[in-house]
Amino acid sequence: MNNKEIHSVVGDFFFGEINEQNIFPYPGFTPEQKEVAEGMVDAVKKFCEDKIHTAEFDEKEEIPKDVLSGLAELGLYGLAVPEEFGGLALDYCLYSRVFSEVCSFDGSTGVTLGAHQSIGYRALINEGTEEQKKEWLPKLASGEWVAAFCLTEPGSGSDAYSIKTKAVKNQDGSFTITGQKLWITNGGMAHFYSVFCKTDHEVDGKIVEKISCFAVTRDMPGITFGEKEKKMGIKASETRAVYFDKVVVPAKNVIGELGKGFKTSMNVLNSGRLSLGAGSVGGMRSVIKLATAHAKNRRQFDRPIAEFGLIQEKLVRMNSLCYATECMVYLTSGNMVRGMKDYYLESAICKVFGSEALWSVVDMGMQIAAGTGYMKDYPYEQIMRDSRINLIFEGTNEILRIFVALSGMKGPSDKLKDLGKISDVSKALEDPIKSLGVLTDFAKSRISKLIGTKSLTLCHADLQEQAIFFSSMLSDFAIDVENTLIKYGKNIIGNQLPQGRIANMAIELYLYIAVLSRTSYILNNEKISAEKKKHALMLAKHSLKESRQRFKSSQRAMTSNQDKLTKELSASICEQDGYCFDIIEY
Repeated sequence: MNNKEIHSVVGDFFFGEINEQNIFPYPGFTPEQKEVAEGMVDAVKKFCEDKIHTAEFDEKEEIPKDVLSGLAELGLYGLAVPEEFGGLALDYCLYSRVFSEVCSFDGSTGVTLGAHQSIGYRALINEGTEEQKKEWLPKLASGEWVAAFCLTEPGSGSDAYSIKTKAVKNQDGSFTITGQKLWITNGGMAHFYSVFCKTDHEVDGKIVEKISCFAVTRDMPGITFGEKEKKMGIKASETRAVYFDKVVVPAKNVIGELGKGFKTSMNVLNSGRLSLGAGSVGGMRSVIKLATAHAKNRRQFDRPIAEFGLIQEKLVRMNSLCYATECMVYLTSGNMVRGMKDYYLESAICKVFGSEALWSVVDMGMQIAAGTGYMKDYPYEQIMRDSRINLIFEGTNEILRIFVALSGMKGPSDKLKDLGKISDVSKALEDPIKSLGVLTDFAKSRISKLIGTKSLTLCHADLQEQAIFFSSMLSDFAIDVENTLIKYGKNIIGNQLPQGRIANMAIELYLYIAVLSRTSYILNNEKISAEKKKHALMLAKHSLKESRQRFKSSQRAMTSNQDKLTKELSASICEQDGYCFDIIEY
């Protein structure tokens, strides 16, 4: 693939625009990528089939050391690390596919590996100096060292700016870190910690606190750990509190620029969210395989239950959701390989939709299995427990919807600087999670020039009807973005319900274009059998129709909703401390 600058596909949606060259043809694997992927996936599959005993891991709440060392021998601790530092140097596409394979066997193992490299030492790869990389990456890539990502604190979850851990600069240039981090995956087994702390900075003669990132190693005095957390799922992965009691860190351990740690952490989480989307595909594939086998072999009324309409409906929806998620994940990773730098919207969408799709697939799979699925002797209940965390990990899906909506609306706001005061809008939306900014009122004409979205020209002929629908949906979305900003003005920040609908529409648009692109790629590929092409076309049509229905539902709710009642009733519920009726009394 030739690297070129590719703008965010989702970012363009907020302008009512689309560049087909960034989407068609779908970035399928090149022959070189296929060769590497097939070899890696085959090796991982054989290892996992032999060594991964997920029910046993869950029962003992531990991944055996020989399994972890075996994964290290396969190179799975350094998937994205450059070869010069001992890694496999896999690109985003290959990384996602290999990681997906691991997750298809065991959630805890996937989480352990993901916390190590998707986020644990990702800041080092992204922003570390050559000296830092030479010092730490070889040990991390080989599995000699394990990494952990330390951001969350007892009083700081989605609001990362509220962290309290402080790094105070000493006279010799070193820093003393004091504070605690909560729910740290790999916390007690790690040797390398990416720790985010507040640091003091002089701005206009005043001292202000900003976030900085530090590399902290286990051998530094003052690091202690809480007890291993008891969790609902992914029990075999290790989660602990990590305490820093006056830990002295050399100045050379600062990763990136002092005071720029928040951006560093967000860049790390962007790649982590894409990994969660890829892992969700692996989980869905496993559940679908289990549910399909059960539906074919379970007989009721002298027939396999796979012949019953309501079971068929679930099997179709499960496969449709998996296909849609996979299309989005690899459109994103493919564009990243091709040169897309700003992929934060796409990675957030892959995480949100993928985690919710997995949860739906697990739920439907358990329903197909019925009583069998509820029994601990079968894998469904563990998969259900393990998969629930994905909706919370690395930014809850609620905060990520806000992030998608407000970050996406920042783009159009930049075009309005000539209206006066609109620069305040742009500045406010630079960091929607921090301040959720201030939006000023502005003229109605803003998006009117963007409404005339042209029809897609590169879709396969068998998808022309769906392509026309997409163009209409995109125009509707642009109008709704404008109307939302006009209606709420500076108060849009405090109104999460319309933000959620904007985000949901953006998610469906990305799903829609990803499915159109990949299915066109399949239909145009002479090497793919007619049977597989027919199957892909049917999956596409099903997933696109459901997507369009969800899009229209969100769109209708922009103007016809119960937002006022929801706010009033929620306040009343809180005043009543929950459900306030009892049939005995009322």
